[in-house]
Amino acid sequence: MKNDETKTLTRSDLANAVTQEFRVTKFNALEIVEDVLDEITMALIDGETVKIASFGTFMVRDKKERVGRNPKTLEEAVISSRKSVSFRASPVLKKIINGEK
Repeated sequence: MKNDETKTLTRSDLANAVTQEFRVTKFNALEIVEDVLDEITMALIDGETVKIASFGTFMVRDKKERVGRNPKTLEEAVISSRKSVSFRASPVLKKIINGEK
């Protein structure tokens, strides 16, 4: 794969990995993947932090209302307050990504 090409890991890819690892049907594997993602989502909705050891931490952050600017017109606009999900990779994951042991 060239450097400018990217691969996206999908739910189906995750289900295929579960199917191969645990020898379950594709349907059951998709259910497992969906259940895990639903648990993470519900925890974040409830304001919980989701920490997956050796992988990273998902957390909800509150963003305050602020004034932004349209880069084309330079017109100011109010950006309303909202919640945002952030992810912080664990040191273990960072080392793996950087090819360290």
